[in-house]
Amino acid sequence: MKCIAIDDEPLALQVLQKYVSAFPAIELVGIFDDAIEGAAFLKDNSVDLLFIDINMPDLSGLDLVSQLEVRPMVIFTTAHKKFAHEGFELEALDYLLKPITTERFERAVNKALEQYQFRKSQLNESAESVIVRSEYKMIKILLSDIEFIEGMEDYIKIHLLSSKHPVLTLMSLKGILENLPGNRFSRIHRSYIVPDSLVKSIQNKKVKLLTDRELPVSDSHLDFIERWRTR
Repeated sequence: MKCIAIDDEPLALQVLQKYVSAFPAIELVGIFDDAIEGAAFLKDNSVDLLFIDINMPDLSGLDLVSQLEVRPMVIFTTAHKKFAHEGFELEALDYLLKPITTERFERAVNKALEQYQFRKSQLNESAESVIVRSEYKMIKILLSDIEFIEGMEDYIKIHLLSSKHPVLTLMSLKGILENLPGNRFSRIHRSYIVPDSLVKSIQNKKVKLLTDRELPVSDSHLDFIERWRTR
């Protein structure tokens, strides 16, 4: 389970790092002492769990969470009881009052792990299609028919093997990726998602598909190359 922590207090981040390290099932993929930087990371990266302080300068934890297009499980951390109601209004998984004890942290994390496992069990990995809205109607797209997906600001283009005309829908790349089997599709660039099965070769940070289409791999997604090599 991937998580990040956002808190403007360095000591609080150190405590969270220490606590998280005691749970092998959780991977801390980022810590941020600036809420705006944390929000930027969440815009381009998917995580399962977010530890976030509420009372921060520039952007409060409540505002940050409310603005997320795709919301992970959220555990608020704060020194102020008065924010508890607002936190649970945002369907937070838990609310930890500072200073956080190891016992209280453990209860919150176990709750997150239970929820994570439940969500995984509910995910139908055998699903062979995805449904999107395009041109005022719902369209079912076979996963096996997807050549690649291209991001265009607020829209995405789903390029198909069976048609020269891509399907255009109002959605982000992050949003569509949340609805695709993670073991079959990968984001290789801020603008591209590809089916792993169509990747023919990778050279000079470029992916060549079986259709001979070439797409770039961005520096922030170079880990895809190593994952592809080991599959």
